[in-house]
Amino acid sequence: MPLITVTVRKPKTAAFKTSVLDAVHASLVSSGVPQADLFQRVFELEAEDFRFDPAYPDLASPRTDDFVLIEILWSVGRSVKVKKKLLAELMDRLAQAGLDPEHVMVAFKETTWENWSFGGGRLIHT
Repeated sequence: MPLITVTVRKPKTAAFKTSVLDAVHASLVSSGVPQADLFQRVFELEAEDFRFDPAYPDLASPRTDDFVLIEILWSVGRSVKVKKKLLAELMDRLAQAGLDPEHVMVAFKETTWENWSFGGGRLIHT
């Protein structure tokens, strides 16, 4: 079950946020995540609360106020091959939505099953 966090600078329209979240979810589903695994949140921050270098580490063009940080927290065990496929599909979807892939950073975070309680205090698969 992935938990998706998207961080952006204010102001962003609902359509902008939806296009990013939809692209992430479609790419996850394509990589094998069940369609029903939908847990997403958006942090929309003032510029002083979301700071980033416009060029690091060697971008083709400087980041703008439309820079998007996507964090994917999911269970440990996905191969680099799966992550590369997901990233390729995600960047393609975001580009189709009008977002420059150079202005998108994705951070994968992995955890084991005993670190998730999806409801009721139950630990599944443990």
